[in-house]
Amino acid sequence: MQKGSSEPVHDSVSKPILLGLITAIVIGVVAPLVVPHATHPSMIFHIILHIASLTIAVFLSIVSFIAYRRNTGSRLLLMALGFTALAVVEFYYLLDSTGTLIMFDVPEINAEVPHVILLVMITMFGLGVLKVNK
Repeated sequence: MQKGSSEPVHDSVSKPILLGLITAIVIGVVAPLVVPHATHPSMIFHIILHIASLTIAVFLSIVSFIAYRRNTGSRLLLMALGFTALAVVEFYYLLDSTGTLIMFDVPEINAEVPHVILLVMITMFGLGVLKVNK
């Protein structure tokens, strides 16, 4: 039993199986975007790098939200939101590297959208680390 919970904790899926499922889903979703670029030898490695980063970010987001659901701490929620922002920015970078989406700026601050999302991610992580439990 965990502290603060009146019901026992049940592990529904092991983390390696969850990582395998997430990898299969991410590859299944992004494969149609990648297939046209599979013949270009230098681009495929760049795209694989973004697919791996996206897979890890989605896995960490899901694991963080599972941990938040079990313990409902605001620190865990902030960390989960930070990993979700990382997954969003990695998906954005994947779309940019395949040429599906064109990078655009936020004109008011003269910054690209992924930089703004990365700032949100770092802010969530920072708030999660600096949050004082009472």
